[in-house]
Amino acid sequence: MAQVLGMPFSTGLGLLVTGMGAVGVLGWQRWRRRQHFQALRSLPSPPRHWLLGHIPPLLAAVKNRQLFQILFDWSQEFGPRYLYWVGYPVVVLSQAKLIDSTIVQGTRDGSLVRTGQSQRAWNELMGPIMIGKDGAEWQWRRKAWNPEFSSSGINHYLALVDQACHQTVKQLQAAPPGEPVPVDPLFVELTMRVIAALVLGIPIDPAEPSPEGPPLEIEPTYNAMSVLTYRFLRVAVGEKPWQKYLPTQAAKDYWAARRHFETALESRLDLALRLRDDPAALAQTSPLFQQSMLVKIAAKEPRYTRATLLPEIIEMLIAGTDTTAHTLSFAVGELALNPEVFEQAQATVDRVFEQHSTLTLASLKQLSYLQGVIKETLRLYSVASGTTSLQATRDIVVDGQAIPAGTRLFWSMLGAGRDPDAYPQPDRFWPDRWLSDDRQSPAPPMIDFGSGPHRCLGEHLAMLESTLMLAQMLRHFSWELVNGRSSLENLKQNLLIYPVDRMPIYLQPRQG
Repeated sequence: MAQVLGMPFSTGLGLLVTGMGAVGVLGWQRWRRRQHFQALRSLPSPPRHWLLGHIPPLLAAVKNRQLFQILFDWSQEFGPRYLYWVGYPVVVLSQAKLIDSTIVQGTRDGSLVRTGQSQRAWNELMGPIMIGKDGAEWQWRRKAWNPEFSSSGINHYLALVDQACHQTVKQLQAAPPGEPVPVDPLFVELTMRVIAALVLGIPIDPAEPSPEGPPLEIEPTYNAMSVLTYRFLRVAVGEKPWQKYLPTQAAKDYWAARRHFETALESRLDLALRLRDDPAALAQTSPLFQQSMLVKIAAKEPRYTRATLLPEIIEMLIAGTDTTAHTLSFAVGELALNPEVFEQAQATVDRVFEQHSTLTLASLKQLSYLQGVIKETLRLYSVASGTTSLQATRDIVVDGQAIPAGTRLFWSMLGAGRDPDAYPQPDRFWPDRWLSDDRQSPAPPMIDFGSGPHRCLGEHLAMLESTLMLAQMLRHFSWELVNGRSSLENLKQNLLIYPVDRMPIYLQPRQG
């Protein structure tokens, strides 16, 4: 019998026909997809690989910690709406009002939902978490945490946050005179101690006893956070979840990070869950632990178990640390480079302390200029520059552009923050743009905390921390940047945007 490549002719012919059929099916599927997304072909798009689309440059950007920069660069080159392909089409928006209205309307009417890939990436940190859920599962989780992070809920922690800010001021005062002080690591420690105190009941002061569990270890905890968030980004742009089981260094780091959190949090977590059945034992714990969000959430929401609460707590720690810390660093940098803004901010703080001698809820209302500084910082640097994407559940129209069902939508927050239609003189650091009392002129869109029902849970905490810390710094110091504007231009982006040089400053203590 005739042989084809070492096999019987009939077998070879069958395999050939099967292979041709498979190629035909794949070709038909590709043609069908192209037809389905035909409306998107009118959008500008960066040059792409014939097979891999835009996956190679995006993965390279993640590796070089420049993901948000490439999205911004593309928005500058291809306009406020453009398209990239990563096995499916992604439409990127970079106009502030358009982003805001699209998210609000789409999430309200159900035409836009969080993508399965981004949800899987979030849930790959350590298990299912709020930001990785939708529908009823997301609703009960969000409902449990909402009161704790509301403005009234956060205001109860003002004294605790102020204690942490004073502790940071003491660290700054202890720096050797004339020596550069990198403030970003100090702000990371500040925000990590605050969120750990609020959520877990860990004392702000590391010397204070913590009977419910081990003290907060800043460096290993921060390193573990960085490993988990870097894993999120890799999975979000294409790495398969099962790759964590491979014998790679990235996989080893991931499992080490998980073990760190499990060891660091298990005693407090288990104690909070035991108090459900023995609430009288709460009186035997420290007052700070009694008031912690962990104890309150465990008591009021029985659907939280150890397996589901542990990843949620880690989500809170990650979300509450770098975001505010890096925003503070960029605010310090912009103040140093804008003397008029610096002088006005410092004069505002001095007036408040002269009238009240301390910072209270009442006196905070007089620090609106500092809040303008923070919002202006977020506009330009948007530290959490878009951490999830949405998918169209049906055919929709966005700003006159037909968007077929299945299209993903993402946004360049760096591009949106420099949108001249929303922010006149977009390159100017101008806090006053947020302070207008003119009702005829609507306030600029503030989209850096998100939009719609999924707006950032920690918005009030971030604003409180930032306002208090900037007020304390302006009260005690003047400063200048060691590296000048390069501190604000030489940036990296992992899950968040941060200064490579850690924002070193020269401090000048103020008299009186």
